Amino acid sequence: MADDTLEPVRRMARSRFGYDDLGTGQEAAIGSLLAHRDTLCVLPTGAGKSAIYQLVGLHARMLTLVISPLIALQRDQVAALERIAPGAAAEINSTLTDTERVEVLARLRGRESGFLFLAPEQLARPDMLAWLTEARPGLVVVDEAHCISEWGQDFRQDYLRLGAAIDALNHPPVLALTATASPPVRTEIVERLHLDDPAIIVEGFDRPNIRLAVESFPDDGARTEQLLERIARASMPGIVYTTTRKGSEALAEQIEARGLQAAAYHAGLKTDTREAVQEAFMDDRIAVIVATTAFGMGIDKPNVRFVYHHGVSDSPDAYYQEIGRAGRDGEPAEAILFSTPDDFDLKRFQAGVGQLEVDDVEPVLSSLVRHRRPLDATALREDVDLTDTRLNRVLNRLEDIDAVELRPDGTIELADRRADPAATAEAAVDEQRQRQHFAQSKLEMMRRYIDDEECRRAFLLHYFGEPFEGRCGNCDICDRGLSAPTPEERGAQEEFPTGVRVRHTSLGDGAITHADADAITVLFDRGGYRMLSRKIIAESDLLSRLP
Repeated sequence: MADDTLEPVRRMARSRFGYDDLGTGQEAAIGSLLAHRDTLCVLPTGAGKSAIYQLVGLHARMLTLVISPLIALQRDQVAALERIAPGAAAEINSTLTDTERVEVLARLRGRESGFLFLAPEQLARPDMLAWLTEARPGLVVVDEAHCISEWGQDFRQDYLRLGAAIDALNHPPVLALTATASPPVRTEIVERLHLDDPAIIVEGFDRPNIRLAVESFPDDGARTEQLLERIARASMPGIVYTTTRKGSEALAEQIEARGLQAAAYHAGLKTDTREAVQEAFMDDRIAVIVATTAFGMGIDKPNVRFVYHHGVSDSPDAYYQEIGRAGRDGEPAEAILFSTPDDFDLKRFQAGVGQLEVDDVEPVLSSLVRHRRPLDATALREDVDLTDTRLNRVLNRLEDIDAVELRPDGTIELADRRADPAATAEAAVDEQRQRQHFAQSKLEMMRRYIDDEECRRAFLLHYFGEPFEGRCGNCDICDRGLSAPTPEERGAQEEFPTGVRVRHTSLGDGAITHADADAITVLFDRGGYRMLSRKIIAESDLLSRLP
């Protein structure tokens, strides 16, 4: 797109949004959308992702549909737009009555441009889909797009029908937004949203103001004591992530016993209790929030000075998302992972949960065949003896192998009634097995993050497919002078640079995420992350570069 095409958008950004300049990622995304191209945009928090669709919607004078998973996020964005374009934005979610919904839609119908914020489950309503089909939005935005990926974090079941809903709206240009997405998560976002030859804009994973460190302990008692001492000396406020609800409550009590205001936050608390805790933390009335992963999405608190982990995250994806809540004001912050060997025993067990058997899948297929019409999940659940979690897992795997179609209204139908049920069930079970292997491989990458003597920042950026050379100078490995690459490592990196595609004789195709003097790490398309010995590769000619 010619540079002068963006000049009116730049002027609007300066006059109405208060921007001095648009970022390179913002400009690339805006240019792509104005050329009517689907776009996946991975930009860090604070890089102005929301301004992309706001500027495009106002400049192009069209209805913009924004899918957002949290009511709090919707309200923040509506309030921001109200200051820029009064009356242009509205939200529809579970808090509105039917009368209020009708009033909101009537108000938007008469506007030249507008922004409608919806939770994903709203698209399962036939009346909403019918209104949108008539209104013909010119842009669909999927915020927090990593929620559609089971290989990322914060997975949301309701996101799975978005691809079908977008198609039902005659597939206007789509903007998928997220702050953190590794290469396989990006691939799944593109596939599940049915993005058509999208522009993929990835920028700025690095958060150089956050000091990274790992502290390992022989047992939980020693770890907890050191964590409490660290918190007592730390600048406030801060977040501590734990792996269990019970653990978050116990640790919050121990922090309070040392004279600090602290509170636990987890999904087992009542909604009003969680909201009160979050509000107190945002207002600096609580110094430390001790949370499970239930806390975090949509939390934009700029002055968080530390994020400590009492135990390991499921994957580098989740870990980087969590520590990214520190230092959003650009001031120094720190992220320390406190670990013990037992952490991985628990995580390996959790990663192994979720197996499927053929006997789980075949009853679902039989029910869909027998009824000869699309069924909703409630009708299926009444027909088969599976828990909600297990049924959803079966349906997700059947969709992955194109055996069923998840329709925009939330119903499910078979893609091919002539297909062999036994073969289809086996394929779905194999797909689930592959995903479990992938989850195990990401947990192994967390173990490597803890154990390796490589610059912590370089390790994480390589994981996300972003090149990084030399030392960051702001992690515990660099502090100990351990991370400078040797000539042999530099040679290995030149032979197998980050991102190059390779083929393994038995593991298939993949991409290099890191290479050092002894080993090469490959993200295989089907097998997840694997660390391969350079010696064995050289002796057996197992790995070759693809064109």
